Amino acid sequence: MILMFYIALMLTVFLVLALLIAPVVLAPSPAARRILEMVESTRPDRRRIGAKERIKDSILSIGISLRTKFGFVADDKLRDRLLAAGLRGRGDTEAYRSSRFLLPLAGIAVGVALPHSSIFIAFALGAVLYLVPDIWLRMRISKRRGKIRNGLPDALDLLVVCVEAGLGLDQAMLRVGHELVISHPEISQEFAQINLEQLAGKPRLAAWKSAAKRTDVPEFSLFVTMLTQADRFGTPIIRALSRFADEIRSKRRQRAEEMAAKTKIKILFPLVLFIFPCIFIVLLAPAFLSIIRTMKTFR
Repeated sequence: MILMFYIALMLTVFLVLALLIAPVVLAPSPAARRILEMVESTRPDRRRIGAKERIKDSILSIGISLRTKFGFVADDKLRDRLLAAGLRGRGDTEAYRSSRFLLPLAGIAVGVALPHSSIFIAFALGAVLYLVPDIWLRMRISKRRGKIRNGLPDALDLLVVCVEAGLGLDQAMLRVGHELVISHPEISQEFAQINLEQLAGKPRLAAWKSAAKRTDVPEFSLFVTMLTQADRFGTPIIRALSRFADEIRSKRRQRAEEMAAKTKIKILFPLVLFIFPCIFIVLLAPAFLSIIRTMKTFR
């Protein structure tokens, strides 16, 4: 009995000491406390969910449930394409996947409901609607890449100014991203993403290479390659940025001149199809009418 008493006493003392030491040992680190302060919010959620948002959530939930039941899973290529299009939210991803699944079903249902319809028309409509999200995504990616390509010289000029003013490269990119929110939001979004990845612990070179892979723009890839070489070999970053900005600006000017030269050929088709017939009608119609009146006099 005495032995059991001593064992219980030792366990009690151990548990009391453990309870006293646990808050000190298991306390979160300063970095974890800062993250918790940023994530936690004491404000009540007073946002009103409208009918449009409720309908969207219900459609997404139906699409997700059907997609999971039929075994359609996400792949890395689709995720890279959505990132290249600037769609980073989970809602955007689920909306695209659900549209690829629900639109063909809706097309088949509409094709069957049409009067005097056939199975071929129903499945053809479903196939067309299946391709619509992919076509829209390709157009969005192409448009975003063009905007990044056109806005990169301006971003490089601002980077040169910020670095010459004494800012580091990371701080200069963050500053340029804030300045280009309105004029070039795509480049601002990419620079902000690079800064967030570096804050999360990703190495600088890896963050730059992931941005080049995400955008898939040749000029942006050359920009990342230049920054990587300058960081690896110790080249002065101001000189490298200035030379690269001049090259990119000259390429943009050459691309604009090329597009202007192509307009001379492209304008021939609307001239022949739309403008020349109108000119012929205006010029020849009075003569044709006068010939008809003259021919009537001879009768």
